[in-house]
Amino acid sequence: MSKLKSWILASRPKTLTAAIVPILASTGLVMSEEIQIQWWIIICALMASFFIQIGTNLVNDAMDYKKGADTETRIGPVRVTQQGVFTFKQVMWAATLCFSISVGFGIPLVIQGGLPIMIIGVISVIMGYAYTAGPFPLAYRGLGDLFVIIFFGLVAVGGMYYLLTGNYSWAAFVLGLQIGFLSTVLIAINNLRDIHEDKLVNKKTLAVRLGVGPAKMWICFLIVAPFIAGYYWLFQNKIYFYVIPMLCLPLGISVMKKIIRTNPSAQYNKYLALSSAYAMLFSILFFLGTRV
Repeated sequence: MSKLKSWILASRPKTLTAAIVPILASTGLVMSEEIQIQWWIIICALMASFFIQIGTNLVNDAMDYKKGADTETRIGPVRVTQQGVFTFKQVMWAATLCFSISVGFGIPLVIQGGLPIMIIGVISVIMGYAYTAGPFPLAYRGLGDLFVIIFFGLVAVGGMYYLLTGNYSWAAFVLGLQIGFLSTVLIAINNLRDIHEDKLVNKKTLAVRLGVGPAKMWICFLIVAPFIAGYYWLFQNKIYFYVIPMLCLPLGISVMKKIIRTNPSAQYNKYLALSSAYAMLFSILFFLGTRV
């Protein structure tokens, strides 16, 4: 495997939908309010989100190896540190570079949005590192799911909405919850897949704390929760915001059935890809719904 391909693998491209989904959906929401879009903001936000996500993935790759969570018995995708493709130090330096690039793309956003955006940016970078590193790694304390709901949902959507409008609203909050739930499906499936290996190294993910059965129910809840929160749009007489995204629900139900019927195994890698497609399809349909 070439070095370039290895770095691409380490970035976990399937997870990068979590960076695209909130920006696409929040852009649709802003456009529905007939506010002129400044596309340079979207581009900078997208690039900053990409590199924060990649940096977080690289730190996770390195720290899980260092803490013994990734071994030769791993059933998930290949981790480059564990496989010896790159050293721990190389992967951590690459993560630092990614976080630095995200800061570079974030500077114009801070100039545009001021102190609130600077605070969001700084905390996002810190939390990206603290997800699996530092004195209180979130993923090892069962807080990873909450982290994703907050930062890939509420913060990502709310920050994008604020940058484009200069305001915040209940609509942005509700959409943030919807996107947060969708993004968390990925980490919930990932952690359920690795539940047995994580138990052995005392990595207390939410799946480990709940157990297999309740963890499956948590995933099912996350899949349907966007449509529970989405009742808000019906009360706001924005029916298409709710109805059109429902076209992706059959895919979500299919993932639910597969998770319920299958014990944690390498088969879950396919379900991760499906859940990523589910989140992406929801955001595309939501965007389309705002244009009706």
